Amino acid sequence: MMLKDTLFALSLFPYLGFLWFITRSGQTPRLALIGFYLLLVFVAVTIPAGIYAKMAYGESLANVDWLHGSAEFFLTLSNIFVVLGFRQAIVQRQAASQEKG
Repeated sequence: MMLKDTLFALSLFPYLGFLWFITRSGQTPRLALIGFYLLLVFVAVTIPAGIYAKMAYGESLANVDWLHGSAEFFLTLSNIFVVLGFRQAIVQRQAASQEKG
């Protein structure tokens, strides 16, 4: 049986591949691309926060509200950028099609 930490670490490789492809394609809206990269910041913050929660409080990160909320802020920020990026692309496409039409 795989430990959850091992699975978490292995999941980074497909995500890095995803980032490589969407960056290389040049078709992803810039704000959305930034949002996808911000997810790596979330991961980078969550790992030390989880270690600190375990060492300082003897609890998992999910049980230390101030740490968990601080880490989750980066996930929320990532999601906001992705949504705003794709929303902006949709609005621009609709405006371009109205100008043609």
